[in-house]
Amino acid sequence: MDERNLAERFQADRPRLTQLAYRMLGSLAEAEDAVQDAWLRLSRSDSDEVGNLSGWLTTVVARICLDSLRRRKSRREEPAGPDTPEPAVAAEADRERELADSVGLAMLIVLEALDPAERVAFVLHDMFDLPFDQIASVLGRSTVATRQLASRARRRVRSAPRAADVRADRSVVEAFLTAAREGNFEALLSVLDPQVVLRADDAAIRLGGPRQLSGSAAVAKAFQGRAQAGRFILADGGPAILVAPGGRLLLAMPLIIRDGKIAAIEAIAEPARLTQLAFSLPD
Repeated sequence: MDERNLAERFQADRPRLTQLAYRMLGSLAEAEDAVQDAWLRLSRSDSDEVGNLSGWLTTVVARICLDSLRRRKSRREEPAGPDTPEPAVAAEADRERELADSVGLAMLIVLEALDPAERVAFVLHDMFDLPFDQIASVLGRSTVATRQLASRARRRVRSAPRAADVRADRSVVEAFLTAAREGNFEALLSVLDPQVVLRADDAAIRLGGPRQLSGSAAVAKAFQGRAQAGRFILADGGPAILVAPGGRLLLAMPLIIRDGKIAAIEAIAEPARLTQLAFSLPD
């Protein structure tokens, strides 16, 4: 295959490969680097011996991402947070937001908690529908072991220990977030316990929130017209609000809900505390 045709076929696959790498790495810059690395490897290979170019590129990008995740884990790196943003022009920032929205901010945060092999197995199978034998070749494991990895990852991602309660809790949280975004003070009061308490750690206070508030009126006023980036998630199996602009974890607010009303809110933004929370999605 001549270089021009090869480049055209690669460009046709680039958007899909970027989406794949982004789901694995959670960073647009790293995803694009992985895809570019795959192109360099392709350009140096004998493309005439590649029967399925899209499949070959998928495998190569997946292996590059797996290596990157392993290096990240060995260095105990954390994804770039709001205090250490990656330099980006507006167009790049918009692209990253679009990618994050397409995956789901809560999903990106949950994926960060998976081990590298679990994350690759889950993304390739559950998100991109690749067969387990192909994923096994990426991971260097047996097909049976790869199935087990994907199953374990699925259980960690989709965790609903109290399915009926989670549905009810989610309804309360969504009503709270909607009222907050719309600035509807009365609707906020309707989902808050009259004695609700809000507590925040030092990092959350630095983001502009109060240290402590008591009473539904004070808490409602604090959230009125806010929570645009808030999303429902489970934290340690219980209801919580996640704030993760662009897929980067900024703030988590575990909630206590009693009798259909929010009775307590804890605002957590300290990185060390955030990493201790086990995030999952409702089944």
